[in-house]
Amino acid sequence: MAHNSIWQLKKLVVRYCDWGGSSRGIREFIQSHLPSFQKNNPQVEVVTEMMRGKHPHLRGYYRCQTVRMVDSRNVDAKDILLQAIRLRNALGLKVTKLKTRHLITRQSVQGTWKTGLRF
Repeated sequence: MAHNSIWQLKKLVVRYCDWGGSSRGIREFIQSHLPSFQKNNPQVEVVTEMMRGKHPHLRGYYRCQTVRMVDSRNVDAKDILLQAIRLRNALGLKVTKLKTRHLITRQSVQGTWKTGLRF
């Protein structure tokens, strides 16, 4: 996703095994979907690495120095394309837990809402 008109994903690394059965979907993804993904996303550097005897995965390197890894073993080529698109659209920021479910920008005139109110 673009933050201030700058794409946050810098590099996408596709790691797979040329022999293992769990890499069947990612090998199909590299042959059929990866060239069009590279062509549609010139801002992302795409690197393929063959690692024999290892399970396949995608790694996304972001501008804020974070790395996200998505496991891709026994996944179809279309699902791997969706995983790559999700990595591209992510901001790369750490997930933070909200303190409350409600975001209040202005205080209510009637007072704050409480769950324990009885009528």
